[in-house]
Amino acid sequence: MSLKDCKVGTAVPVSDMARAKEFYEGTLGLEPDQQGDEMASYQCGGGTGLFVYVTEHAGTNEATLAGFEVQDFDAEHSDLKERGVEFERYDEGAVKTDDDGILDNGTFRVAFFKDPDGNIFSING
Repeated sequence: MSLKDCKVGTAVPVSDMARAKEFYEGTLGLEPDQQGDEMASYQCGGGTGLFVYVTEHAGTNEATLAGFEVQDFDAEHSDLKERGVEFERYDEGAVKTDDDGILDNGTFRVAFFKDPDGNIFSING
């Protein structure tokens, strides 16, 4: 078996576990399947998941960490906005978002948002 045949997950560095849990569970609606004082894991669709852990290196990544593939982009975007998620606006090369923080290239749409430590995520549809 090689790595190309393995499932892969995303590790998310955070600085404050209580604040992270409030965001990932309260705002995004994820449910922990394992948790401790300085870590939590969240199972997502298709056997994927996020592993959230406390580290001094939280928020140092300046690129998208993970993207959620959503079935109904408009509904998810609206729901997240209602929950207090603020979508980023970009005008960098081919990445140009509109006033709602949506990049629409005609084939797919994506909107980017940050967790409390500045880790960047997206919804894609």
